[in-house]
Formats: sequence, structure tokens, C-alpha cells
Amino acid sequence: MSSANYHHGVRVTEISAGLQAITMISTAIIGLVATAPDADATVFPLNTPVLVTKINTAIDKAGVHGTLAPALTAISEQTRPILVVVRVAEGQGADPQAKQADQDAKVIGTSVGGRYTGLQALLAAQAQLGVKPRILGAPGLDSEPVADALVSVAQKLRGFGYAAAHGDDVSSATAYRDLFGARELMLLWPNWKKFDVNAAGIVEAPAVAYAMGLRARIDQEYGWHKTLSNVPINGVQGISRDVHWDLQSPDTDAGLLNAAGVTTLIQSNGYRFWGSRTTSSEELFAFESATRTAQVLADTMAEGHMWAVDKPLHPSLVKDILEGINAKFRELKSGGYILDGKAWYDEEINTTATLKVGKLRIDYDYTPVPPLEDLGFQQRITDAYFSDFAVRVGTGL
Repeated sequence: MSSANYHHGVRVTEISAGLQAITMISTAIIGLVATAPDADATVFPLNTPVLVTKINTAIDKAGVHGTLAPALTAISEQTRPILVVVRVAEGQGADPQAKQADQDAKVIGTSVGGRYTGLQALLAAQAQLGVKPRILGAPGLDSEPVADALVSVAQKLRGFGYAAAHGDDVSSATAYRDLFGARELMLLWPNWKKFDVNAAGIVEAPAVAYAMGLRARIDQEYGWHKTLSNVPINGVQGISRDVHWDLQSPDTDAGLLNAAGVTTLIQSNGYRFWGSRTTSSEELFAFESATRTAQVLADTMAEGHMWAVDKPLHPSLVKDILEGINAKFRELKSGGYILDGKAWYDEEINTTATLKVGKLRIDYDYTPVPPLEDLGFQQRITDAYFSDFAVRVGTGL
């Protein structure tokens, strides 16, 4: 209550007190980079992040050439998400190698005249469009250099990238996996087959586009704590390479790929992705769900406490922050998003010297929910159930 002005009487000041609600960030927003030489340039200008809220309308404006229309179609068959689309020009060159290098450069992008291009343009989406893409990919364009750049952009956005594990067979796909070590990336092998109405036949379709759409659908229907694996996918008619898979045996193509950290494709009661692992070199972030839990919590806690910045640093403020975080952890625990978590105040790091200059540090920990990757049953044969055989004969049971 301010008492700067003289007053002879009673002052009443209204105080808004109570627990500050922490709102979860949006995770099902897709960031897509694609080519489309015949797209409507007024709808999809080059190297400009475009907000798409009606995906069918976007497909109509995407043309038929390039990677944009197929990617949007694959995503639309899974869900109707919000997307940020960046259209890039097709690569040019005198030979295939030069053309590929030019295409990689256009997809990776840079900063030109204060404006981002290619993948980098996704970084401007929040400032320009008010949304932050979290599910990232450039299906059909994701060479090794592009996948490296995708990781960098994903780290800046606290997003997650999906890319192809290039190779003609299991051995080359697993060797390609060894080129990466980031927790923000999942590699997929091989691709899907689908019926293409323009080609009037079955064509190979990048698995990445379907993964992006399915990821958004899972976020919307289940949550970010559920991995991509073992969820039926829509709109595909086959797998582009032979993949041996057996639910009860690790000695298969699928088993080798998963063990190496590559998500593969299977057919069992529908077509599915099979595998939950990232390319992380840290075991704590081996699973897609662990990485996304870490990202969601980091952004949720940061953005959920903007209200506290520049407030008077009083013990009551610290208590309010702690109570809010622990209430959110209880909510996430009860919803099955985390196993548990807690926040606390550490006197050792919050010293007089740091507090008096306005610095406060709050500690919290949490345990993400891992996927059930390896389920074992112990089957035993026994003669113990003969012990009451005669009794059961006599009673007719």
C-alpha cells in the first residue's frame, strides 16, 4: 500500500493474491520447410514463415510439384494441426552434385539483409506469427547437412526434428545414424509407399512427413509424453524396403535398427512406426519422450514465470513461485505426464551477495515417463496342477 500522499482517513487497497497458474506450452505446432515451384507465391512467398491453420486450403495453393503438397497431404491424413511453412526455391546446378549442394544451401538458409531464409526462417515465426514451431522437418530434402542444420534450429526453438536415415539397406542406415549425437533428432528408415492421385499409382513417400503429422496428432490426443512408436498411421499402402520384424525376436532388421537408434516402419494391424529413440549420446535423453519432456518443462517454467520478473524479491515471492511449480508438478504427475517432480529453495546458492543484486535461483527435478520398450514374460511348465487331479475328477471340475 502506497502512502506517498497525505491522507487523513482510511485507505483500502485491493490485492490480487493466490497461486499463479502455470500454463503448458503448445507442442503440436509443425515447422515445415519445402519446395513448391508452382505454388501460389502470394500464399507461400519464398523464405517467409507462413501460418497455416486450414491445411486443406494450403494444399490447394501448394501446386503439384516439389515437396510441399505431398508433405501437407501426408500431415493432413494424420491430423489438422497448426503449421508454419517456409517455402524455398529448388536447387540449381550444372550437374547433380552441384544441384544438391545448391538445394542444401537453400534449405539450410542464412540471414540476408536482416531476414532469415530456409530453416532459419522458422526462428522468426514467433515474432512474426505469434507461434513457435516444435515439430520440425524438411521431408524429401533432409540430406546430412540439412539434418545437421535441423538439429541446430531445433535446439534454439526447444523443438524436435525428424529426418531420414539415408541408406539402401539396414547396414548403411545404421552407419548413417552414427553421424549424429543430438537428443533433438530422430532418424527414420525406410520410407512409406502411398497411392499418388497425380501419378495415378503407388509412389515412395518420405516417412518424415507422416512422422510430423502423427507427432502432432499424438500431442493433441495423448500428450508429449507418448512416443511416436506403435501408433497406427493413415494414408500409406506399404514400406519402401523389406524390413524383417518379429514382436518376440530382437534378431531382426527392426531389432538391429532400433538397437542402433533408428526408428523403422512395420506392418502389424496397420502400418506403424517402430522405435522411440533419439540420436542422443546421453542415455538420459535416449527416448523421444525424455527429450520432449525436458523441453516442455523448461519452456513452461520459464514462460510461466514472466509475471515474477521485476517483482520485489521478498520471501513471499519465493514461496509463491515454489508453490506454483509444485502444484504444476502434482498436476502433471496425476495426469501421467511425469513420474514426479519437486521444486525447492537452496540457501547455499542463494547467498546475500546474489540476492541483494536481484538474483534468485530455484531448483527443481523431475522424472520423465519412459516408454515400455522391452516387455518380458517368464513362462514356466510345471506338473504342480496334477496334485488335485483326482479330486477334480471326483467333483466333476
